[in-house]
Amino acid sequence: MKKLGVLVCTNSAIDYIPHPYEIGVIRSTILMGGKEYVDFEELTADKFYDMIQSDPSLFPRTAMASTGTMLEAYEKLRDNGCDEVLFITISSKMSGIYENAMIAKKMVEGVNVTVFDSKTVGYLQCKMAFTAHEMANAGKSMDEIMKELEFIRDNNHIYFAVSDLRYLVKNGRLSNAAGFLADVLKIKPLLEIDKSGAVVTVEKIRTFHKALDRVIEKFLEETEGKNIEAFIIHANNPEGAQYAREQVLKARPEYQELKDYLLTPAVGAHCGPKAMTIGYVLKH
Repeated sequence: MKKLGVLVCTNSAIDYIPHPYEIGVIRSTILMGGKEYVDFEELTADKFYDMIQSDPSLFPRTAMASTGTMLEAYEKLRDNGCDEVLFITISSKMSGIYENAMIAKKMVEGVNVTVFDSKTVGYLQCKMAFTAHEMANAGKSMDEIMKELEFIRDNNHIYFAVSDLRYLVKNGRLSNAAGFLADVLKIKPLLEIDKSGAVVTVEKIRTFHKALDRVIEKFLEETEGKNIEAFIIHANNPEGAQYAREQVLKARPEYQELKDYLLTPAVGAHCGPKAMTIGYVLKH
């Protein structure tokens, strides 16, 4: 096929996953303590989580990249010889990045741009980007690549628990938060990313540890007998990741390996420190 240029948004946390591919990153900005930081380039995950845990008054917010920034990225790939550009974005239910990317697509000339709504966030965006590169290198067509990305998008599920619900509520990322507002400091709900790509509550739980245990239970129930790739994503919570890994592998030793991935500051600003996620994607 023609030369393909691949982009992801900063929410993928691709910076924390070693890989051999040329993948561009459209970065968001973290607004905190009266200062602005470009995600990863000026504020890495370890520094970010240390800052918000040591000073609770530092409530972070984010600002997405402009259409102009996205247009420049498309044009750069075009000028570097790409005939096709694929931009894999965070769920359009979580951010306006997809909409901005579509506006920039209408502005660019001389290259065909496909903007793909992943309907998720984090590692799965990376998996889609890596898959696209591998398929393009193998000579697969854009139609074939899109079908595979749609399979990944439509055959995954993520459950998660947050230590502090205020981050999701204040940043407007929890779709059905109304019932929790009066009790926001006490509830540690079981959450999921639903099929539309929205963050929704599944169950009300009173402690973070119980919520994490329920995340593990739901994951094990749902994946029984399925051929999957499982993964853990966390907001600088290596202890929680290790606990989850031990519990899952105790029940499913056949997995042998259960990788964990970080949430970058642009996502951590919305879920808060210590958030824990367990997810999976079906294998063919």
